[in-house]
Amino acid sequence: MSKRKKDLRAKRTAQAQAKTAAGEPITGRLLVEQGYPEGHKVAAPLRDEPLPYPVWGREAIDPAALNQMDNSMRLPVSVAGALMPDAHVGYGLPIGGVLATQGAVIPYAVGVDIACRMRMTVFAISPSVLQAEKDRFQKALMNNTRLGAGSEWKGRQEDEVLDDAAWDATPLLRSLHDKGVRQLGTSGSGNHFVDLGEFFLERDELQLGLSAGTYLALLSHSGSRGVGFQIASRYSQVARDLHPELVKDIAHLGWLDLASEAGQEYWLSMELAGRFASANHRVIHLRIARALGLQAATVVENHHNYAWQETMPDGREVIVHRKGATPAARGILGVIPGSMGDPGYVVRGVGNTAALNSAAHGAGRQMSRNKALESITRSMRDAYLRQRGVMLLGGGLDESPQAYKPINEVMAAQMDLVEIVGRFTPRMVMMSEDPRDI
Repeated sequence: MSKRKKDLRAKRTAQAQAKTAAGEPITGRLLVEQGYPEGHKVAAPLRDEPLPYPVWGREAIDPAALNQMDNSMRLPVSVAGALMPDAHVGYGLPIGGVLATQGAVIPYAVGVDIACRMRMTVFAISPSVLQAEKDRFQKALMNNTRLGAGSEWKGRQEDEVLDDAAWDATPLLRSLHDKGVRQLGTSGSGNHFVDLGEFFLERDELQLGLSAGTYLALLSHSGSRGVGFQIASRYSQVARDLHPELVKDIAHLGWLDLASEAGQEYWLSMELAGRFASANHRVIHLRIARALGLQAATVVENHHNYAWQETMPDGREVIVHRKGATPAARGILGVIPGSMGDPGYVVRGVGNTAALNSAAHGAGRQMSRNKALESITRSMRDAYLRQRGVMLLGGGLDESPQAYKPINEVMAAQMDLVEIVGRFTPRMVMMSEDPRDI
C-alpha cells in the first residue's frame, strides 16, 4: 500500500474513532471505507453447519468446490443454494454456485466479470457458406471485435448504453465511462470467444420463430470487461473490510446490506455493468452481420454472472446470485456452450425451484489452467479440433477442449432443469491467446 493510501486510511480511522467517542453513528461512505469501527458487534455469526442444498452431477465435482459451497451456506444472510453440474473452484462462491440471500448482495458471489453472458444470433441461411466463403467469414470475425485483457477500439462504437444516466451516479462510474467507450464491442480473454457455426433445430420452434432445419449462427461469450472488473474489485474489497470476522477462504464471501449506501451503489453499478455487457455483445453481432451483409432471424441471450431480485416459493424476497449459472425459470431461453471443439445448446428452463430456477452455464473446467498447460500439447488440441472440423483463430492451450468436462455428461445431469431446444456446433472459433479471463 502506498504512503498516500496509508495516510488516507489513518485519517479516516481517526474520523471513525472520533465519531465513536462522541457517540455519533458511523454511516455512509466513512463506514463503507473503514469497515466496522472498533467495538462494532457483528449481527450474527457464521452457522456451525451449512444449510442443506441440492447438487447436480456431484460425482464430477471437485470436493474443493463443494467445500466452497458449504462455506457460502454457513453465512447468516444465506437462505438457499444449489450447485450446478459444471461446478468448479472459484473465489468465495464456486463457479456453478447459486446462492439466495436475504437483504444482502455478495459481490464475489456475482463474480469479477459482472454480467458475463452469452448471445447467439441465427441467420436464415445454410452454414455451408462457411466452407464456401471461408476467407470472407474469417475476415469478418477478425475485423469486427478485439480480444484479450485490455483490448480496446481506437474509435468510438455507438450504442445507447454510453449515454446511460447511471454513468454519473457515482465517482467510480464516472471514472469508468471512458474505459466503457473504448472497450464497447470488444471481447475478453480466457474462455471468452466469438464463433461462427451451425445451429440445428430438430423441430419447429415457435418461441424462436424458426422452422426445423440447420442455420448459420454467431455465438459470443464475454462480459462487462474492465468496467465490471473495476466495480467488482472496489465493492468486493468494501465487503471484505466490512466483515473482518470472515477469515481465509470465506473472506471472499463478505456481503453488503442492500439498505446501505455501499449496497445501493453496488447494485446500481452491477445493473449498469449488465446493460454494458449486453450492449457489448450487441455491437459485436451488429458489426459482424453488417460486414457479411446478413440480417438476424432470431437472437437468444442471457447473463450468467449476476444477481437478481426474486421471490421464493414461500413468498420470501431474496437476492439470487448465479455465479457461472444460467437462469432457467419456466419458459426462459438460454445458451449453454460447450468448448472450442464441442457443441453448445440453446435450452428452455423448466422452472425447477430446488435449483433456484437455474442450470449450468457451460461444460465447466475439469482441469485448472496450469494443469491444462502441463498436460495438453498443441498437437493434441489441434487433432481434436481437426477431427471435428473446427478452424481455430487464436486460443490458448489452457482453453483446449480436453480441459473441460464432457458437455454431454453435463447436459445429461440436468435434464430436470432444462429442455434442449437446439444445438450449436462451432466451425470457426476466435479466442484470445491471453489466459486471463476478463
